[in-house]
Amino acid sequence: MKKLFILAVASLTILSGCESIERSLKGDDYVDQKIASSQSQEALKQSQKELKKALKADKEAFPQLSNKVADNESEVMISTNLGDITVKLFPKYAPLAVENFITHAKEGYYDGLTFHRVIKDFMVQTGDPNGDGTGGKSIWNGKDDSIDAGNGFKNEITPYLYNLRGALAMANAGADTNGSQFFINQNPKSQSDDLKSGDYPEPIINAYKEGGNLSLDGGYTVFGQVISGMDIVDKIAAVETSDGDKPKEDVTIKTITIKQEANLQ
Repeated sequence: MKKLFILAVASLTILSGCESIERSLKGDDYVDQKIASSQSQEALKQSQKELKKALKADKEAFPQLSNKVADNESEVMISTNLGDITVKLFPKYAPLAVENFITHAKEGYYDGLTFHRVIKDFMVQTGDPNGDGTGGKSIWNGKDDSIDAGNGFKNEITPYLYNLRGALAMANAGADTNGSQFFINQNPKSQSDDLKSGDYPEPIINAYKEGGNLSLDGGYTVFGQVISGMDIVDKIAAVETSDGDKPKEDVTIKTITIKQEANLQ
């Protein structure tokens, strides 16, 4: 069976600056065509317009950079056996991922699931009922829990959300295979040295000084941001692991509480 696998940073070709954003949005020959396959040419043109706007935008345009939960954002608390993590979600930019996550949370789908893959200074991953990276389904999957069913929903890539430290993102086994697994970017090391002014939006360059995984931008749907409890994420990342980066002692989600649902009207 396939596993949803977030590639380690060291194994990725790191794209620099604006080129990284453009490769995830333009669909040129050097892009992974699977990322662009779900977008029409008209959507790609619109993405280019959004990119140009984002490069000129100020800090307020990037919802990850504020701990305040806006009316058009949702807020959830992920309660684990090591502590609570509060996250705000961005349905404006990732409506499918947020609807999927909120619906699963309400139905108790994530209750009792483990963080099955943990890599210190990279990310922590969960959301698989099989507990080994091979399972999980979206709310649109029907009865088949297998990744191999190929029923995942599409990637949602935007120049307003990034894999900053604390960003919540969908795990996948390739473009448009999103199911239920997700990860939290934990890397605390600055990424800003790999960026140039004028390439990425200035507020994002500054935010990447606090860490994150720049090399994942464009390949994974970012749909939320930790606003409280990064110390708990760090605690999870620091647990002892065995082969396959699986914690030797289970780290589990006890429950996910919906504290606010977005008003998009």
